[in-house]
Amino acid sequence: MSALGKLIQIESRLFLRDPMSFTVGLLLPTVVLLGLGAVPMLREPSEDMGGQRFIDYFAPSTIVMAVGVIGLTNLPAVLAAYREQGVLRRMRTTPVHPVKLLLAQLVVNIGAALASALLVVVAGKLVFDVPLPQHPLGFAIAFVLGITAVFALGMLVAAVAPTARSASGLSTVLFMTAMFFGGVYLPRFMLPDAVARAGDFVPPGVQSLLDAWTGTAPAVAPLLVMAATAVVAGAVAARIFKWE
Repeated sequence: MSALGKLIQIESRLFLRDPMSFTVGLLLPTVVLLGLGAVPMLREPSEDMGGQRFIDYFAPSTIVMAVGVIGLTNLPAVLAAYREQGVLRRMRTTPVHPVKLLLAQLVVNIGAALASALLVVVAGKLVFDVPLPQHPLGFAIAFVLGITAVFALGMLVAAVAPTARSASGLSTVLFMTAMFFGGVYLPRFMLPDAVARAGDFVPPGVQSLLDAWTGTAPAVAPLLVMAATAVVAGAVAARIFKWE
């Protein structure tokens, strides 16, 4: 097995053994969706949502939660902790360059985000018959660009935060912002129109996910913003990342 493959295996085990990462990162979004679906009135069609059920309308917001929890909280905290503990510095003296550890972390966390999102989709369909995304290609494009933008921002936090504590503080602000604009705290139809429209462009772009989920091709402008965010944040993170 290659050094990268071994690191991915080790980081995967560490992720799964961490109760917070496993429970909050993988399971919380699905638990939230199932908990809301257990309320009978949220399974009834509503005029506020164009005849949709709240449980159907809210499903993309749980996808936002799934991506945000892992990309904006778990990833930056782990990488900042590795720097603070000297793990990255010590790896620079070994044949296994710390870049491979960063790649392993990205692979594990992106895989966890994908698994969490898939669990939301499958559980919603099986338990409450939440429709699957009706525009699969548009949903795939929106999800890939959204998750890339979120993880680029997470890497940027990891690059600038000198300690795990500071990384946690910065990532909490970003996470709460993404959740607010993503309709997790308040459904988007309850937000002021200007705030809801701004949320279209906040990674991972909940409106693009919602549009594709209901069968409409996502608008181009938010997707371009997600792509630009991913490129700019990723490039800056790579340039300023410190190993110690």
